[in-house]
Amino acid sequence: MRPATTEFLRQRFTEYYRKERIQAPPSVGEREFGFILFDPDSPEVRMRRHMGFGSAQELGEYIRSIVPAHAFYSSAYYTAPGAGTMAEKGWTGADLIFDLDADHLMRGPYRAMLDRVKVETEKLLAMLTGELGFAEREIHLVFSGGRGYHIHVREIAVRGWGSQERRELIDYVCGIGIDPRGLLSGPPDGTGGWKERYISTISEYLLWLRGLGREKGVEHLMEFAGIGKERAPKFIESIGEYLAGLAKGDYAPLLTNQAFSAISEKEGGKFRELLRGKAALADEPVTTDTRRLIRMPTSLHGGSGLRVTPVPLDDFGSFDPLQDAVVFSDRKVKVDAAMNLTMEIQGNTYPIGKGTNVVPEALAVFLCARGLAEVAGEGGRASR
Repeated sequence: MRPATTEFLRQRFTEYYRKERIQAPPSVGEREFGFILFDPDSPEVRMRRHMGFGSAQELGEYIRSIVPAHAFYSSAYYTAPGAGTMAEKGWTGADLIFDLDADHLMRGPYRAMLDRVKVETEKLLAMLTGELGFAEREIHLVFSGGRGYHIHVREIAVRGWGSQERRELIDYVCGIGIDPRGLLSGPPDGTGGWKERYISTISEYLLWLRGLGREKGVEHLMEFAGIGKERAPKFIESIGEYLAGLAKGDYAPLLTNQAFSAISEKEGGKFRELLRGKAALADEPVTTDTRRLIRMPTSLHGGSGLRVTPVPLDDFGSFDPLQDAVVFSDRKVKVDAAMNLTMEIQGNTYPIGKGTNVVPEALAVFLCARGLAEVAGEGGRASR
């Protein structure tokens, strides 16, 4: 990034922090804070961390004085958050954090990634409230400012959980370690949760397999270890029977079938792909880390210029990051784009050609922050 572009971003961030009141996290005096600064002379990212603040006012004043590119705070609570080592901080508990990032789900246009991660977030919220019993008032949803969402659960009952308890929870929402026999044993009533998802996945897979036709279906099954020339056609011929059994709650024919065992246990196969689609694909290491630093709501994301935006659960359906997390103006700025691209922001779609373009300030900040463009013109100052 050219010095002029860094200075342009710093100026815009300075303007934002001068006008806006930053939302401090609860129990601000028990949190560790970390910041990444705008530094055109540094060849690598360096975080200034192990910092503590006595009040929200002190935190806000510090942020306005340094104008960070990124601002973070700890999910953990400490007796001495500003201590220089983790051992000295005195851990007393941590919020439960879920991180959903489109980078872990797909690659593609920014709008498509945002839409995709929103679906995963909706699934996770439904699991937390509908299956795991968390109260909505304890769940705080935040757009990360990048390509995803953070869910903070501040329920006192989970604050003291260690990594193992958090691992069990993230395994559940991600569908890790599912035991078909455990799920499908017992009476057919009481569906819901992963039992219902698993039965649905079986039905989807069987219908997909039947749709291939007999010849291609047999060819597909022959790819599995343990399914030979005899088992493959027999399994295809029995699909109707298996589907009828699922509808009646009779799972034994499948659970005792060696061909189905091979199908359901193969990593990366079609069945696992369908089952994975039923999970809420949160980032596992974030949830299990009891000392994680997470982005500070109402700060700006240095890789996009978008606001790290708290989202009330009732408003999530209508929330649009490319409108609701945009904080900069539509005044014109000249930029040099590194490639041809199309970008949507604030309800408009802009075709960007490689080379010089004149775009709204909000888009210029986004392109420069993501390394897709450099500011053109004297000093990197936006024209008005």
